[in-house]
Amino acid sequence: MTRSWQIVTDSIRFISVICVPIGSYNYDKSIKQIRMKKIIFLAAILLSTLIRAQTENGLKDYYNEYFTIGVAVSPRALKTDEAGLIMQHFGSMTAENAMKMGPIHPEENRHDWAGADSIAAFARRNNLKLRGHTLCWHNQAPRWFFIHANGDTVTKEVLLQRLKEHITAVVTRYKDVIYAWDVVNEVISDRPDEFYRNSPFYRICGDEFIAKAFEYAHAADPKALLFYNDYNEINPVKREKIYTLVKNLKDAGVPIHGLGLQGHWSIFEPTEQVLTETFEKFKLLGVQLQITELDLSVYPKEHSRRERKPEDADTAYTPERETKQAEMYEMIFRVFRKYKDVLTGVTFWNISDRHSWLDNFPVPGRKDHPLLFDRNLKPKKAYWNIVTFTD
Repeated sequence: MTRSWQIVTDSIRFISVICVPIGSYNYDKSIKQIRMKKIIFLAAILLSTLIRAQTENGLKDYYNEYFTIGVAVSPRALKTDEAGLIMQHFGSMTAENAMKMGPIHPEENRHDWAGADSIAAFARRNNLKLRGHTLCWHNQAPRWFFIHANGDTVTKEVLLQRLKEHITAVVTRYKDVIYAWDVVNEVISDRPDEFYRNSPFYRICGDEFIAKAFEYAHAADPKALLFYNDYNEINPVKREKIYTLVKNLKDAGVPIHGLGLQGHWSIFEPTEQVLTETFEKFKLLGVQLQITELDLSVYPKEHSRRERKPEDADTAYTPERETKQAEMYEMIFRVFRKYKDVLTGVTFWNISDRHSWLDNFPVPGRKDHPLLFDRNLKPKKAYWNIVTFTD
């Protein structure tokens, strides 16, 4: 119980004592009036306390009996007024970009630790949990990983050795503060007729690099929880492929402990039925589930970058979009709570509508409004919809 709600509880008990008649006194009218004034006065105090408690409580406090609430951050955000929002509302952080392969290991013999170190230091100072993201991802892997100095493509043995050295260095550096890693990211193809994404990792190593990445991470930090992470997990075809991948890894004895469902959705999807079917499928794996990159775009969902169209000029956060987003957030959190036995974390991808990666994806320069806090860091209707629940 938070300090504020303890105050509320104590106030209720106090009022109940005052309101109970003592003995069998026969109160005259003046005494009854005095007593009523006292009750009104105490009720006003209680109401004030309730309001203060609601203001002081953060999102993480409403869900502390369900799952950890996290947020993706940048080093820059930690130096702004968004830092206060993080500490009030979130119990966990994920490095949005600072720990990805390219930013943290831009050259073979050089690491850039500055951004990741600042995020780790903030987590330590403020007693926040920290997720690592991500150790192996084709999209932000530096080019040097795949080629020799002369430009020739490396062999499988060289690539696996580079991957091992990279994972070992990064995981070891933060093993005192990071409790979980997104080890491998987005290796499943979006094409219905293709299982693995045709990435440089896959072309050089086949699928062997996936299991190896988990083994390298586990060797570097045996205590860390290791996740496979992917998007469009609500699509039935891709969902089945993700399930098969994780099941095969687990059956083979690979140290995988969880599945990250990114949750890049919109005000138009998923339906409650689809989301429920997704959880029902993945809970069969017997691993932890986490929503790792949650946001709800106010536009129809697209998974590929494209050029601007005339209709993209309509970026207003209209009452209609606001209401639809609030209703969608309410529904998905209702489903999340239903699966609290397997769902151990929900992380939002960015802090507020002040900045979102969706401002430039899939359409460059199209402002989106996908989060719970507006550009002034004020809670939106969606926020209140997900913290006022009775189940």
